[in-house]
Amino acid sequence: MFSYPAKIVPDGKGYLVTFRDIPEAMTGGATKAEALEMAVDALTTAMDFYFEDRRTVPEPSRLRRNEVGVELPASLAAKVLLLNEMVARKVTPSALAKKLHTSPQVVNRIVNLRHPTKIDTISEAISALGKRLVLKVA
Repeated sequence: MFSYPAKIVPDGKGYLVTFRDIPEAMTGGATKAEALEMAVDALTTAMDFYFEDRRTVPEPSRLRRNEVGVELPASLAAKVLLLNEMVARKVTPSALAKKLHTSPQVVNRIVNLRHPTKIDTISEAISALGKRLVLKVA
């Protein structure tokens, strides 16, 4: 769903991974493969700040030369879409909880990147905002 462009460059004895769309995300590793393994965690950690501050998470831009795509898991990408819609509509977790006939604590878990949430639950929350989640096979 979301593949964020990353640049991997030699850095001393290892490799550094940076993301131009999410500049707060940086990681590294002794090898390119190790650095790439750490990349999704670095993205998730940086996105936590956007979620905590209720700020729109930038969507990934197109890959440029010398970049690689780092794919977010589908459930995390769906949570990013949900958060962005909540921010755009100025909907608080409490307001969304009322629409879903649940508690604000449940909504806070839905929009917590570290909490596993079924894709159907995220889809239901997006539907409560008047949108629908669309998945594609590419």
